[in-house]
Amino acid sequence: MPLKFSSEPSGVPIFYATPETVGDVVNGLSPEQAHWVNIQGFTGKLAQVCQVPGPDGSIASILFGLGDEAARRRGRFHAAKLASGLPEGRYQLPREASDEDALGWLLAGYKFTRYKSGEGAKARLVAPEHLDRDRLELIAGSAELTQDLINTPANDMGPAALEAAFQDLGKRFGAEVSVITGDELLAQNFPLIHTVGRAAGEAPRLLDLRWGPRDAPRVTVVGKGVCFDTGGLNLKPGASMGLMKKDMGGAATTMGLAQMIMGLKLPVCLRLLVPAVENAVSATAFRPGDVLPSRAGMSVEINNTDAEGRLVLADALALADEEKPDQLICMATLTGAARVALGPDVMPYYCDDEDWAAELRAAGEAVADPIWRMPFWTPYEGMIEPAIADLDNAPAGGFAGSITAALFLRRFVREAGHFAHFDIYGWTPVAKPGRPKGGACQAARAVLEALSRRYG
Repeated sequence: MPLKFSSEPSGVPIFYATPETVGDVVNGLSPEQAHWVNIQGFTGKLAQVCQVPGPDGSIASILFGLGDEAARRRGRFHAAKLASGLPEGRYQLPREASDEDALGWLLAGYKFTRYKSGEGAKARLVAPEHLDRDRLELIAGSAELTQDLINTPANDMGPAALEAAFQDLGKRFGAEVSVITGDELLAQNFPLIHTVGRAAGEAPRLLDLRWGPRDAPRVTVVGKGVCFDTGGLNLKPGASMGLMKKDMGGAATTMGLAQMIMGLKLPVCLRLLVPAVENAVSATAFRPGDVLPSRAGMSVEINNTDAEGRLVLADALALADEEKPDQLICMATLTGAARVALGPDVMPYYCDDEDWAAELRAAGEAVADPIWRMPFWTPYEGMIEPAIADLDNAPAGGFAGSITAALFLRRFVREAGHFAHFDIYGWTPVAKPGRPKGGACQAARAVLEALSRRYG
């Protein structure tokens, strides 16, 4: 169901209250309503909801508690609780409502219905007049695209299906799309993408989208599209394989981001690259101990076939870097180490440019899309340099796994103006306001905001 505001002009009014302002809010009600609110125990604490009846028993207004500042800092999208907690109807946020409040309400309406019918939240939000309705709907719809792609299991979202979704995205915005498939990857010098995907039933491929005027600032985005990751010959245990349909979360997120950029018509020259593969097991699977060539000319020793994402990204990043883009952004569900470090909600990112890194961090804070800068720690470079090749795809020891993966990727970026790598999760393990359990669009809004501020 499209995540849209109600087109009606009005709805049941919602009033915000804190523990300090609840008295003023209640004073604006009739004596009967004030008594009702008091006996309901409404005090304005965070996410507390009180439905205030009118003379005929229908809902006349909604009181929503904002709590104190300390409580609000412990989460985000607090007002999204209203979307799932109120009965069917139309509702109107107060004038002081923020973009975060309205967007959270839209995001709370998401429901994955490809295999099981159902409805999202039935409480509809009347578009707040003081907010940019079209932008918020576009962002919510782009998050929905990402969530649908991630939530679809690999039997229906292999490399070919991901390509079809990619082609559809390009067609809707008049973008140029090209695809290199199977052995043609070898002919055009993408050996790592081919090697990782060659054991699967569906051929590996590199998806390439271009949009926008060629003389505009060049923004190139690369997303990891491993549609399922068995771990290869270093086979994952069953418990670790259960969520591997989401290993194309980087591709899904960058496709959502591209939809935002194109939908808003940002004045940039956008390129989106997605290496789409399945890391499978067969007689043609690559092996631990293999030494592989890369597009950039560096050799890579394979010490773990389960560290395949950085391999397919390496060839795609090398291609992207050849055009010397102003911004080169990589998004990938790359390491478990990132989750150990920052958990499922905060996305680590790596960037050497102090100004751009600060812009990204500020943008993430502004749009409630939390990201946290991690270091390209150069002293760890030796950890990714084996004895018999230029690079090691899986350094021994287990230390600094997210950092060493980022350092590996940085080796393939030499000419871009700025490079930022996001080690995302792509999943919400426990439902929270505005974030249903399942596939998640993470860090895309932060990047969009940063790009909008710099180029928009």
